[in-house]
Amino acid sequence: MEKAKVYYVKEITPENIVKVYNALGVKLKGRVAVKLHSGEKGNQNYIRPEMVKSMVEYVNGTVVECNTAYEGARDTTEKHQKLMEEHGWSSYFNVDIMDSEGPDKVLEIPNGRVISKNYVGKHIENYDSLLVLSHFKGHPMGGYGGALKQLSIGVASSAGKRYIHCCGQNGSYEDMFHQDQDRFLESMADAASSVVNYFGDNIAYINIMANMSVDCDCCNVAEDPCMKDIGILASLDPVAIDQACIDLVKNSNDPGKEHFLERVSSRHGTHTIDVAEELGIGTKDYELISLDS
Repeated sequence: MEKAKVYYVKEITPENIVKVYNALGVKLKGRVAVKLHSGEKGNQNYIRPEMVKSMVEYVNGTVVECNTAYEGARDTTEKHQKLMEEHGWSSYFNVDIMDSEGPDKVLEIPNGRVISKNYVGKHIENYDSLLVLSHFKGHPMGGYGGALKQLSIGVASSAGKRYIHCCGQNGSYEDMFHQDQDRFLESMADAASSVVNYFGDNIAYINIMANMSVDCDCCNVAEDPCMKDIGILASLDPVAIDQACIDLVKNSNDPGKEHFLERVSSRHGTHTIDVAEELGIGTKDYELISLDS
């Protein structure tokens, strides 16, 4: 497999998000779903709608989310829609909670390491293309959150999220937090592969390296960012873009990187990247192309 291209710009602005997307040289066709993290109620770190407004409008996209598997302000469609209004998403965009009605769509994973199927929001059927617009940051369970997490946990329905967390078992809420860590990460990679295979070539990835806390946007009380912002990346390869983000953190001179990387390593976070590469949905061998003049 040849090196994947990952485009990079340092300054984080709405215009530069569109700039790195255009560097990909693709046009997402038809009805475009834009998967992003809308932010849990109380979270201070999520990327605000004003930052991505130009990008969503550029692809004429619909902002899509799925309900959570944990208790909070996004665990039912009614509460989730209310929070989308409170956070401003509904003011700017068409918003679709993809698992607001059932039954879930089942994506088969014939070569899965842990799970053989993935339960995703039924409304995925309404879209021809997917823009995965990720906020790159840490994560309490996955170690880090980027493109692969958005593809897996992000696109999964509420029940599908629990299924991934429980490594293919129909476990309870508490069971989600008592699984073998590596098997959980492998389940995420499996789920991500099913979404990549579903959309084929009609998918692109943008990672925004801003507000980099060790905690996810799903936390209603998250740690403040421990690093300075690094930039925006875009690729057609979900493995390459996440690996590039990890490498940019490692190569940073920011003293806060040690705290960030401890979160990643203590959760074996890069195991998800390794397994995703083994599943054939991308490569860790990439070329980082700066768009800064």
